[in-house]
Amino acid sequence: MKKFVNNVEEILTESLSGFQKAHPDIIKVNFTPDFIFRAKKPAGDKVSLISGGGSGHEPLHGGFVGHGMLDAACPGQVFSAPTPDQMEAAANEVHNGKGILFIVKNYSGDIMNFEMGADMIDYDHETILVNDDVAVEDSTFTTGRRGVAGTMIVEKTVGSLAETGASLEECKLFGDHVNNVTASMGVAFTSCTVPAAGKPTFEIGAEEMEFGVGIHGEPGRKREKIKTANELTNDIINSILEDLKPDKNEEVLMHVNGFGGTPLMELYLLFEVGQKILEKKGINVVRSLVGNYTTSLDMAGASFSITKLDEKITQHWDSAVHTAALRWKI
Repeated sequence: MKKFVNNVEEILTESLSGFQKAHPDIIKVNFTPDFIFRAKKPAGDKVSLISGGGSGHEPLHGGFVGHGMLDAACPGQVFSAPTPDQMEAAANEVHNGKGILFIVKNYSGDIMNFEMGADMIDYDHETILVNDDVAVEDSTFTTGRRGVAGTMIVEKTVGSLAETGASLEECKLFGDHVNNVTASMGVAFTSCTVPAAGKPTFEIGAEEMEFGVGIHGEPGRKREKIKTANELTNDIINSILEDLKPDKNEEVLMHVNGFGGTPLMELYLLFEVGQKILEKKGINVVRSLVGNYTTSLDMAGASFSITKLDEKITQHWDSAVHTAALRWKI
């Protein structure tokens, strides 16, 4: 295993400490229990958004704490769910008068621990369960579809709505809507290496790819020979469109996400291919995001996420955001 590491048991603590020192104007980190929260508490009452999950998917979720997105994020150990006391402590820190909205990816450990954390707080709270992965209906860690890169799209749009002073119910309903019109699917060429394990999570041949892989290296739909970018993108896009069923001339957001070990040059190539496929089908890509946003440590691979846009989703996607990993002005 070749990684920048001192002590495997301390890798998360050291990383969080470095993250805080690199972005002191945006975030702070509480240790024991670990959670990341905004450096400046928002003025006025607002719904507080809290997400989290196992580390190893950075910048998800801690990189999205800041204006226009999350109020706090709870990082578990690598690929392990955060603990209920992390959620409770984060909620007590960031509660701002209008309740807590938890955004949770559909993994059994995450759901169980977030539910326990929610039971430990006295504030009004709701949960958005993200399940955008169309690759498989059930997996090693889930009952139902997995939550993957579409989670970031939910966090961005609902985070924007919360900044307007919307109610907890309004934010919950909007988040569920964004989740329902978002679909994702990915492919991996290599496994990833969890530092504590010191070896690849799974073995895959030099000429093979895992089609529909999960963000922890879970099996996808099938293991097959590597295809060209045109061929595999066509397969992924068709699988997504079978689920979303967009109308002719519908406008969409397309997010090409890297898993951590794929160069941007290749990710932009995938965007080029995907945009052409959608164009031929009469679907208009009017918003885009390309880069490593929901990673799987050092896995070589990528995923596509497509969101059907309406006026409200577009408004809240375009609105100003300032986090460590995502920032733009209007």
